[in-house]
Amino acid sequence: MLVGLGWSNERIAGAMLITLPTLRKYYFSELNLREVARDRLDARLAMKLWEQVEAGNVGAMREFRKVQEHNDLMLYGQQRPAAPADKPAAERLGKKDAAIVAAQNPNTGSRLGELMARRQGLNS
Repeated sequence: MLVGLGWSNERIAGAMLITLPTLRKYYFSELNLREVARDRLDARLAMKLWEQVEAGNVGAMREFRKVQEHNDLMLYGQQRPAAPADKPAAERLGKKDAAIVAAQNPNTGSRLGELMARRQGLNS
């Protein structure tokens, strides 16, 4: 599985707590199948997802569609379509960032907001 995830031989040996020569000696055949290891991993993932789809798992259905779309794009040598250039991507803020932005832009509809805006020089 580690070969399929794209790990280097050194990293695999470190994770298994063995030396690099030991890895090469005992896992030689697996290391030589590096090109097909990712395909085998993807196939195993697809099979597990399909089992969940057959069981009625809606989340697995969505994920299986993504895997299927990715496979179709690979089949025809294409990539995912780019987002339309005319529509800028909206930046989503987390709660903390939204609170910081809100604190910097006081609500001038209240007396306190008016005072804060005046102090910040927003309202002359």
